Amino acid sequence: MGRSISLDKQGSARGLAEHWGCLKYALALEARGEDGYSVLSEEGRSTQRQHKTVQAHELGVGFGVVAAEHILRERYRGHRVSVVPVETVLRAGWPLTGNRYRPRFFAEVWKPGEQAIVFPIVCKGHHGRSSSSYPQLASASAHVEAVHIGPWNKTPSLVFSTELSMKGPVVVHALHADGDGGILPVQEEEMNVRLRYRPMPPQIMKPAEGPHPEEGMLGFHVLPRDAEWFRCVLARVDAAGAVAFTGDNQATAPYLIKQQGGHNYTRQSHAVTSSVRDMEHTLLGIHCVGTEHIFRLNGERVEAFSGLASDLFELLSGLRVNKYRREVDARQEQNPYAKWDESWGGAVSVRPDGSVLAIRRLRA
Repeated sequence: MGRSISLDKQGSARGLAEHWGCLKYALALEARGEDGYSVLSEEGRSTQRQHKTVQAHELGVGFGVVAAEHILRERYRGHRVSVVPVETVLRAGWPLTGNRYRPRFFAEVWKPGEQAIVFPIVCKGHHGRSSSSYPQLASASAHVEAVHIGPWNKTPSLVFSTELSMKGPVVVHALHADGDGGILPVQEEEMNVRLRYRPMPPQIMKPAEGPHPEEGMLGFHVLPRDAEWFRCVLARVDAAGAVAFTGDNQATAPYLIKQQGGHNYTRQSHAVTSSVRDMEHTLLGIHCVGTEHIFRLNGERVEAFSGLASDLFELLSGLRVNKYRREVDARQEQNPYAKWDESWGGAVSVRPDGSVLAIRRLRA
């Protein structure tokens, strides 16, 4: 969840590093039963009023992204899956005002030297019964249908509704729309080149059918002539999210143009209002650079560290996106994993893209 919202600008942690918003759910979930199903803890169930709505929204994002990544990794074995925020991507070419329908994320399934497949994704959540997921899935379909990549009406997509039951386990309801669109061409060297804003019409072109002429519908359409550019946008936004996870604003800024909010990362950073990359740790044998956050959980002082493997960070800080992707693809970690690190004294989560999130109790 933290990695997926590092550029999101939609969470309730605005003003601090965006991804630290995930930490407030450290006590909201617990495992139950021999199978270790996730359930809401007593603290998670006690959330009230607007905070309950925010909890459903943000945990819906977390569980939905996890489900999407798992499904796509299983379906496309040997490929990597990158999840990036849709708004940051679309702002590289489209105006977003006046069009409230759009997905929440793009999932790019990629491998160096091969075509990529892109899935628009919508993730929602609620505290009601299973039947409450039906209208959420129905409304989500309108959002994913607002983006067409390649041929009209052939873009595959995924929509999720997470049921946060007050009594039973967390349940993720999913629907998949199939299609042979969403294909982007092989593109590597151009990923290293700084993006330029490319004005795009905010419409989807419905082809002529019988007596009906070609028709423009409100939405976002990536036509074949723009497919190479669009793949570069996806790759650079993914790189920006990985660097932002380390707290390094200076290294994040070159990956985003002004319309995507790149100017927000050129301002002076201060540890009180943003992240600062000033920490190094070796976690589960991986040397990492990143940033830290000290906070309290039920009176206990806790340290959290977020960062990136140092060798991968060096590649991204040098704007070598294609080399970074080849290195990520060459590594053995195909799936995320979490373990206890004795030397760190806490839990460490490692993702295939090289990002790391660690947490430990601070002792007096």
